[in-house]
Amino acid sequence: MTQVKIKSLNLSEKKGTIKLPVNAVEIIETGVKNDAHAGHWHRQVSLLGVESLKKAEEQNNCTFNFGDFGENITTEGLELHKTKILDRFVSGNVVLEVTQIGKKCHKGCEIMKISGNCIMPVEGIFCRVLQTGKLQVNDELTYISRKIKITVITLSDRAYKGIYKDKSGPHAAKILKDFFAGNNRPVQLEKVIIPDDELMLHGAVNKAVEEGTDIIVTTGGTGIGSRDITPDVVQKMIDKEIPGIMELIRYKYGSVKPNALLSRSIAGVIKQSLVYVLPGSVGAVNEYLTEITPTLEHSLRMINNIDSH
Repeated sequence: MTQVKIKSLNLSEKKGTIKLPVNAVEIIETGVKNDAHAGHWHRQVSLLGVESLKKAEEQNNCTFNFGDFGENITTEGLELHKTKILDRFVSGNVVLEVTQIGKKCHKGCEIMKISGNCIMPVEGIFCRVLQTGKLQVNDELTYISRKIKITVITLSDRAYKGIYKDKSGPHAAKILKDFFAGNNRPVQLEKVIIPDDELMLHGAVNKAVEEGTDIIVTTGGTGIGSRDITPDVVQKMIDKEIPGIMELIRYKYGSVKPNALLSRSIAGVIKQSLVYVLPGSVGAVNEYLTEITPTLEHSLRMINNIDSH
């Protein structure tokens, strides 16, 4: 966790205009009270670091005041644009969650006209309010990087009994961990091995969902054998199915290897958990996650009700 100092708090009555500094603000459910950006949307509170402000001064060869770029909160101690969506800032009762990095300036923006080179679209960030309260100048915000919680469940009678070593589960875990590491995202990972048992699978998935797991991946049990029950069990638990990704994968790899068309893999959402039911071979896990991982960041935003269109 990193401590970030509030250098200035700024308000304006109209969007796209310079904000004027104040000593304290009240953070309400829709944003900063009496500020133009407050509302029922994902960009309720804007933040810009002194670090970015100094860059703008160097680029424009002039001096800017706090609030000149339309930020509600001017901070010091962290390059804000390097944070990630779903990260949080906490001070007292106030909890803010990052929902957007940068933005497109709207037509007629007064800030762009005045500054000539606005830093906000590149290095400003936006948050929504999770908990309300009051903030004052010189208060500190605690920056908390959001860990992506992942559970990988392997279904295999023989691996569960120790007859052979599970390979598909660890491979799935490594791919996911490497993907998020490449995006500078910390990961909290749990691996589970169970037999091809309906009750145990239902319990393992339900436990992961109740613990707030972001991504649940199962490997094994997607075929047409008598013990292949994974899609049948998970299908009953899904709130919303995501059919497109599995249809693409079956078509793409099935056109080369017809046996791949026999997979009954599914994907969907249970509450706020993404669930992917994959085959049990290392090769298939690699193929499926190659197609799935590029969609994960956007999917995480969607299930957390962040409109990034």
